[in-house]
Amino acid sequence: MFSSFMPIQSFINKNIQPRFFALILTSLFAGSATATLAAFKHPPITGVTLFEFSGTADEPAWNAVNDGVMGGVSRGGAKLIGGSLHFRGVLSLENNGGFSSIRSGGPTRDLSAAKAIVLRVKGDGRTYRLQLATNAEFRRSRISYQAEFPTKRGEWTEVTVPLATLVPQFRGQKLSGPTLNRTRIEEIGLSLSDGNPGEFALEVDWIKAA
Repeated sequence: MFSSFMPIQSFINKNIQPRFFALILTSLFAGSATATLAAFKHPPITGVTLFEFSGTADEPAWNAVNDGVMGGVSRGGAKLIGGSLHFRGVLSLENNGGFSSIRSGGPTRDLSAAKAIVLRVKGDGRTYRLQLATNAEFRRSRISYQAEFPTKRGEWTEVTVPLATLVPQFRGQKLSGPTLNRTRIEEIGLSLSDGNPGEFALEVDWIKAA
């Protein structure tokens, strides 16, 4: 054992090899470094473009989910045409149907710094819905947080959907909670369920967090 009066540097030089001492320092700071990296894994997003529909490989695909999952016969889907997203189809109320939607996954986004989602759209005069999803579930299925936005027939407009207006829903039924976890947005989607059967067409130029 060493004397309590022995200088620490002298003890290190005599008893601990430099490489071993470096390992000790690495282990002491490893925990805090890992926590720091975890904190910046999904940095908050605001004032940036979420989708610009450039057709590049890193942009996530948009998948259709229509009322056929419940027996309906509505048709709808998404295509990238000329640098914009086209959401088109035919809404039907037959067999208790009446909705069409498209959804995009991709990386989990932290929108805690944002107050709204802004979209540049050209519509057909119908009222569409923006919908976000997290890992929150109801009856073992994902909850959709939704809010409506209007369109003008044949005109490009910018619509702003405040995140505070999004309401949790499950298969058209409004829920009392949970509130939207803005730090964990796993899915962004668009849908139509206005109760009016017939053809629909929505074109989206970009989607931003603001």
